[in-house]
Amino acid sequence: MKYFKYLVLGTLFGIILTKSEVISWFRIQEMFRFQAFHMYGVIGSAILVGMISIQLIKRNRLKSMDGEPIVLADKKFNHGIWIGGFIFGLGWALTGACPGPLFAQLGSGIGSAAVLILAALAGTWTYSALREKLPY
Repeated sequence: MKYFKYLVLGTLFGIILTKSEVISWFRIQEMFRFQAFHMYGVIGSAILVGMISIQLIKRNRLKSMDGEPIVLADKKFNHGIWIGGFIFGLGWALTGACPGPLFAQLGSGIGSAAVLILAALAGTWTYSALREKLPY
């Protein structure tokens, strides 16, 4: 029961992803082919909400649910960011899925998402194993 709230929130998030069609392979392909604004609108809305949320957290010095102050560390640019972003985007375009909606795809009956979940886990493990050896 300790994690029940996360199950409920995850389920609601999956329903929202499904109903907004952001888990649709066709919607993702439309985005990468510049044929529709749908996905750009969703991503742009998420960026805007994130920007406003971060500013509210910083200006009001909000605390976490545990009562601890939320500290947002400064990020420094390195070339691994654009290289990783390119690889991520290429995988997203080829598979029609990014890691966020993979479980929603699996839950909505897209069985091939299981292969992508395993590939995402393998990629995460590989990154963690090679992280110290990768360029900055």
